[in-house]
Amino acid sequence: MPLRRLTRLIHVALTLARHDALIPEEYAAGVPPVVRLIGKLTRGTERRNAGDTPGQRLAAALERLGPVYAKFGQFLATRPDLVGMQTALDLARLKDRMAPFPRAQAVAAIRAAFGADAERLFGDLSALPEATAAASLAQVHRWTLPDGREVALKVLRPGIEAQVKRDGDAMRLGARLAEAFVPGAGRLRPTAAVQVVLEALQKELDFRFEAASASAFIDSGAGAPFMEAPAPDWERTGPQVLTLDWIEGAPLSDAAAVEALGVDRPALAARVVRGFLQGALDHGFFHADLHEGNLIALGGERLAAVDFGIMGRIGPNERRFLAEILWGFLRRDYRRVAEVHFEAGYVPADRSLDDFALA
Repeated sequence: MPLRRLTRLIHVALTLARHDALIPEEYAAGVPPVVRLIGKLTRGTERRNAGDTPGQRLAAALERLGPVYAKFGQFLATRPDLVGMQTALDLARLKDRMAPFPRAQAVAAIRAAFGADAERLFGDLSALPEATAAASLAQVHRWTLPDGREVALKVLRPGIEAQVKRDGDAMRLGARLAEAFVPGAGRLRPTAAVQVVLEALQKELDFRFEAASASAFIDSGAGAPFMEAPAPDWERTGPQVLTLDWIEGAPLSDAAAVEALGVDRPALAARVVRGFLQGALDHGFFHADLHEGNLIALGGERLAAVDFGIMGRIGPNERRFLAEILWGFLRRDYRRVAEVHFEAGYVPADRSLDDFALA
């Protein structure tokens, strides 16, 4: 309903304002006087802390608004070209350090998903430990099955489907209003950006898609031998619960834990790049969410990828274009890079090739 969407949008705006993340004081000089005045008035009820950066305040506001907005913040964290490097780094904490939901709710969700078979499949779930990691849509519990295998139980946040529907509608409305009334917003294509995030979210709400992607990633050899991956347990997987082999290691987001493993950092960095390029260029199938929280250092040069909720596929032509663009950048042949963009149709044909090469 339009009124409900507008009400939610107003709530979002007020929450951003209270965190001084709607019109940050640091950027007030670059906006029209009337917008500057609105920013000054809304900062009267702000919750900013001394020394906080705009990105930190934005992260806190998005986390408070809930999983859908946190997911949008994760998307922004991958685009330092749009939000700036410091803000992207500040938003990175939304990737894998969200507050967990109660353990009892996770147990209830697993029992509801598998019914009378839950205890047979998983054992005594009353002993399920607290979550080891929590993200915007789900959290992970380390668990030992009756047959002795250690697994990761990934459980969807309770009520998340309704939240995605409610906040998705509000975000679409906000994007349309931004394009209509905010000067310069159109070039950032907020409506398209919101739609990309929401489409990805819909796939992530059914863990059977993620299990299928993990299986396909392993079966295709898309990451091997540079990246390992946990295999899904299909008998113990459903729309709201995903069971995967447990991966023992340290996420790259935990610098201290990675350092304690004594990893070979240059070799690990090479594996990340080579694993991605092998999947994309050789197989046309790749992990499309390779942020540091989804990469696990296993010690030495070994590396594993987790969380297969967002995967990418590109066809033969796109694979060739990607290879030529990367090769052009490595050789600093920017004119060839520009030509490939025109050949691929990524830049309108009526634009200047020379100007694009210079850019």
